[in-house]
Amino acid sequence: MREAVSALGGASYEGFVKSLEIGPLGMISLRAKPGAKGLDKAVKAAVGTSVPALRRMEWTKDRGCGWMSPDEYLLVLPYPEVGRAMAAIAKALGAEHHLAADVSDARAVFRIEGAKADQVLAKLCPVDLAALAPGELRRTRAAQVAAAFWRDEQGYTLVSFRSVGVYVMGLLNHSAMPGSELDQG
Repeated sequence: MREAVSALGGASYEGFVKSLEIGPLGMISLRAKPGAKGLDKAVKAAVGTSVPALRRMEWTKDRGCGWMSPDEYLLVLPYPEVGRAMAAIAKALGAEHHLAADVSDARAVFRIEGAKADQVLAKLCPVDLAALAPGELRRTRAAQVAAAFWRDEQGYTLVSFRSVGVYVMGLLNHSAMPGSELDQG
């Protein structure tokens, strides 16, 4: 079995918020038509959640499923469990038209935590963060690169391509530098 290596070796920065790279994390991109026979069973078997509604993340402990597009879901789980989850998806969907791909090693995953975490993302992403509900997933860009993120009670998790991980960490660090907070007055 291969040994998982995170994109940036757990790099972190503490400014007016804390930003850190949290890989390796298991991720499966699942493409299937909504309502496809076995889709609910596949997601439940892989990560233990239901299929999420539009732009939502469904969670159970350390496993989740996010709505990425009308026929695409992002499954998040512990890295060592990806093989088991892929087998469960294949079994549940059988001959039903679908595509499941292990994208774990192609992604960099970051956490942005602190009272002003939304300010860091507001500088980078064209998203109305004030309207973003906990558990909502947004697929967007961070500066000039593709990204997706979701919010929970402690902050945000941001996913980008691994190939731009260093760039994204630099963006997060620069945006979290003391003195670069947005004027809320």
